[in-house]
Amino acid sequence: MSVPGAGLTLPTGVAQLVEHRSPKPSVESSSLSTRAKSKGTMFKNFFHNCKESYNELVHKTTWPSGKELTSSAVIVLVASLMIAIVVYLMDECFQVIMSKIIYP
Repeated sequence: MSVPGAGLTLPTGVAQLVEHRSPKPSVESSSLSTRAKSKGTMFKNFFHNCKESYNELVHKTTWPSGKELTSSAVIVLVASLMIAIVVYLMDECFQVIMSKIIYP
């Protein structure tokens, strides 16, 4: 398989893999009974996904303790303040350079 204008030749396996994994549009009928059935299935899937998400959050997720959460928050706060100070100092330096040296 060659790419037009690029002069590249790709293995045909890549094109077949892309074709295999790309989603195909579904063909649905326009009858009312089919649409009603698909809505019922849609709501069942929605509630099933909600139940699965809840179960995962309650039973499979490990939440940090209060001490771990506090220490992480302090680390983020200190790092943010350090970055803010560095940006402020750079801004002051550039302001001095611009006002005193470049445009006196």
